[in-house]
Amino acid sequence: MELSGLLHGLTHQYHGKDKPVDYYLQIGEDRLPLNEWLNHEVTISYLGQKNCIACGRKTNKTFNSGYCYPCFTKLPENDLCIVKPHECHFELGTCRDESFGQSYCMIPHYVYLAVSSDIKVGLTRKNNELKRWVDQGAIRAIPIAEVPTRRMAGELEFHLSQFLPDKTNWRKMLKGEVREVDLITLRDEVYSHFPDAFKPFQYREDEWVDITYPILESLDKINSKTLDKEERIGGRLIGVKAQYLIFENGVFQARKHAGYQVQITVQSGS
Repeated sequence: MELSGLLHGLTHQYHGKDKPVDYYLQIGEDRLPLNEWLNHEVTISYLGQKNCIACGRKTNKTFNSGYCYPCFTKLPENDLCIVKPHECHFELGTCRDESFGQSYCMIPHYVYLAVSSDIKVGLTRKNNELKRWVDQGAIRAIPIAEVPTRRMAGELEFHLSQFLPDKTNWRKMLKGEVREVDLITLRDEVYSHFPDAFKPFQYREDEWVDITYPILESLDKINSKTLDKEERIGGRLIGVKAQYLIFENGVFQARKHAGYQVQITVQSGS
């Protein structure tokens, strides 16, 4: 199989803890089933052009995983408060797009605990949690608070980051080096660090969510591959996790390359 187009990154579907996540590679309008490519030879070739994933214009450099510079500076999804939600400025009247703010920020959010490389605290829009957890490569996660807005979620996350990490070590995550932990017990410990104003928003689930990924083999050493240094990347595909394609000779971060024009070649495995 051979297909060319604009790379958009990975999408996925979760089917429960007993079945691996189904992954898809988005090329242009095509959604290609990655799980079917496991143990096949897959090659990703850069065709020498980048286009903005929002407006489509040709660009020499992409920003924030696929945007041209004008879209990076103007679109609300690229505002600084997206990565620093405790600095959300919607209520100050300075949001880049009020309708975006209403639908993205002024809605219920979860603050959660997840196990990816280690325990971390994070936030996500309500009903978006599984997408968020899979994108981060979490193997286990549980909501611990439900708050009315993104800013409030960001404030609670920022406060709890004094006691828990809020970042993932992507190399450990890909190698599967994780610490076993009882999230229910940890959640109850974390509740002792909640500021009084947030205690009414504590969210109690009876069970955490377990996530299994389509991985045939583990790598002893994580070697990151990028189309900025190599025009062609690939090899035998042995797994997919978070936004990474895991080859026997290295890993490829798909979302980082959103906006690249590529050609995908898949050959039958042994």
